[in-house]
Amino acid sequence: MKVKGIFLAALLGCTSSIGFLIYGGQRVLAGGSNVLRDSFLPTVENKVAAPVIVPVDMVLIPGGEFSMGCKDPSSQPHGGHEAMNDCRPIHRVYIDKFWMDKTDVTNREFEKFVRATGYVTVAERKPNANDFPGIDPAKLVPGSLVFTPPNHAVSLDDYKKWWMYVPGANWRHPLGPSSNLRSRMNYPVVHVAYEDAQAYAKWAGKRLPTEAEWEFAARGGITGGTYAWGDEMLEHGMWMANTHQGKFPDRDTAADGYAGIAPVAKFPANGYGLYDITGNVWQWTADWYRPDYYAKLSASVRVAINPRGPEDSNDPDEPGIRKRVQRGGSFVCTEQYCTRYIVGTRGKGEVDSASNHIGFRCVRDLRINH
Repeated sequence: MKVKGIFLAALLGCTSSIGFLIYGGQRVLAGGSNVLRDSFLPTVENKVAAPVIVPVDMVLIPGGEFSMGCKDPSSQPHGGHEAMNDCRPIHRVYIDKFWMDKTDVTNREFEKFVRATGYVTVAERKPNANDFPGIDPAKLVPGSLVFTPPNHAVSLDDYKKWWMYVPGANWRHPLGPSSNLRSRMNYPVVHVAYEDAQAYAKWAGKRLPTEAEWEFAARGGITGGTYAWGDEMLEHGMWMANTHQGKFPDRDTAADGYAGIAPVAKFPANGYGLYDITGNVWQWTADWYRPDYYAKLSASVRVAINPRGPEDSNDPDEPGIRKRVQRGGSFVCTEQYCTRYIVGTRGKGEVDSASNHIGFRCVRDLRINH
């Protein structure tokens, strides 16, 4: 069945008129009651013909209509203490089908790109003095942030207690100048800023996913699941993603098998065949971050068609800092501090920032008639 909002309205017995609006340069469906708000309605996938040619290491995401967002997880087991207000209201979205990388881009794949193009990442460039007024120029050296757990318990009110700017840290040297990729070629590439991910995607003939595409794919066909695999953090006593266990930030017990980052595809794939869509490393998306975007969109439209996010960025926590949405959480995430491994939740990252828990995966457009 083809579903683009109007068919769902018929399914629900809605008789209100439906029309098109323009919001943020996007065509969207509007009208009807508020029955779609704040609840998860069934995911309705597009029916697509089996493709003749499948791109290497990509999977077909059928697209369709789904409920996007997250209920307040703070009362759930492993749900943490954050209400996740920027993930509501839950709203209805339609997206077209597309291809998506099975895994995050690996060091091996990124190395091929660098060898072919000579590309230099943001973390490998000397910081611009104009961006850091008042800082001693001698301290403006290439580097990146590295998760550096303290050796004792600390208050969780200041992330600088476990993040350190390390000169010489970059994708080639993920923990600093003395580290290398010899045993890490199948690990996700990290220390990539937004423009680095964009550059790779363009070279590969792909692009970064929109936030809506990412969430549809991450849900794997499950309607409203807390996690990409269902509603329980563990399945049959097994950890389903690489996150932080133990006391954060000073002790990771590695109950999931890994203390820190893991190679790709070491945990079960979701319903669409995507590995590590949760945990391990954050994944850049194409959308600007605004905490009020869902509310504005939901107030104006009924079903958003291929939404591409707001036209600009605004984070009240750090006004004036341009941020893009990141999704999926990382090996640092834990119910004690960051529960954004919950599939409908949102992360955010300053576009020029990089660290050893930020990576990405790509998508490619697909055009097949329904």
